Amino acid sequence: MSVLGIDEITFGVEDLDLCQRFFIDWGLTLTSEAADERVFETLNGGRVVVRHKDDPSLPPAIEEGSTLREVVWGVASNEDVARFADRMASKPGYFFDGERAGCIDPNGVGVRLQKSIKRDVEIETVGHNSWNERGRVNQPSPIYDKATPIEVGHVVFFVKDVHACEAFYRDTLGFVTSDRYPDKGAFMRCSAEGGHHDIFLLQPPEPRAGLNHVAFTVRDIHEVFGGGMNISRLGWETELGPGRHPISSAFFWYFRNPAGALVEYYADEDELTAEWQPRDFEPGPTVFAEWAISGGIDGNTRRQAKGPQTASKTFITARDKQ
Repeated sequence: MSVLGIDEITFGVEDLDLCQRFFIDWGLTLTSEAADERVFETLNGGRVVVRHKDDPSLPPAIEEGSTLREVVWGVASNEDVARFADRMASKPGYFFDGERAGCIDPNGVGVRLQKSIKRDVEIETVGHNSWNERGRVNQPSPIYDKATPIEVGHVVFFVKDVHACEAFYRDTLGFVTSDRYPDKGAFMRCSAEGGHHDIFLLQPPEPRAGLNHVAFTVRDIHEVFGGGMNISRLGWETELGPGRHPISSAFFWYFRNPAGALVEYYADEDELTAEWQPRDFEPGPTVFAEWAISGGIDGNTRRQAKGPQTASKTFITARDKQ
C-alpha cells in the first residue's frame, strides 16, 4: 500500500479568467468551465482545479491571496483509501466518505486521498547520446513549439515546522525522504521506488506557511526549453530558468503563476530505489542550481531576456525556491 502520486490540485484564486488563460497557455486542457470553477487536465488525466479564493467549499488558506488549497494524492484502490483513513483519523479536519479520505497537514494544507483517476499514456520520446551509449541514431533531437505537461509532478511548500511536516508525510502517508537540508528542508517521494521528490517541505529562516511552487513533468530537456520559450512569447514572466538542479538532477524553468507563487516545467529527475541513502545539503546558490539563466530566454530572439542577477538576489532565490 503506497501513494502513487498527485492526482489533483486545487487553487483558490482572485481572478478565474486570468488563471484560465494562463493554464491553457501552460499546455493544459480545459475540461470544465463554470462561473465559479475551471478544471484542467494533464496528458495522464491529472487535474488542476481553480476556484475563487472565497469559495466556502475550499479548505482554509495558509496565506493571503491566490494560493494552493488542497492536494489530492492517488492510491491504487478504495481499500487503500480506507487503510489510509485509519491513519488519518486522529488528524485535524479528518473525514472519510468511502471514496475519499482527508485531513489537514501540520502546515494547514488540505490533504486528500482517492483511488487514482490518472491513466497510463504512451509518450513518444527520443534517446540521448553520451560517450558510452548511443540512444539516438539517425534521428535528430526534437524541437518543441510549446509544452504539453504529462502530469503534476510535485508540490513545494514553505512550512512552519519541517520536522512535524516530514513526520506527518512519513508516518501517515508512507512517504520516504530522499534528501534533506538539515532542520530546514525535506525532499520526499511517495514510495521507496520513484522520482526524487513528490513534495518538498522548506522551512525558511523566518518560518511561515505558504506555497513555493507546483511543478509539471514534461518529456525531456527539449520540452522544458520549448515550453518555456512559448510561455515567454505569450507574455508570462520568468522567475528563473532554464537551469539544472544538482539535487534531483532535473532541468527546470520557473514562471510566476497567477494562481499563486510559481509554476515549473521540469524533466530528467533522478529515479531512486530503497537502496538510496538520503544526503544532507546546506542551502546555497550552487546547491539550488548547477546553472541557471536569469530572466529566461526570449522566445523570439532565443537569447537571454535580461541581465544577470546580483549575487545576493541569487542567494535568496537559492534558499527559498527549489
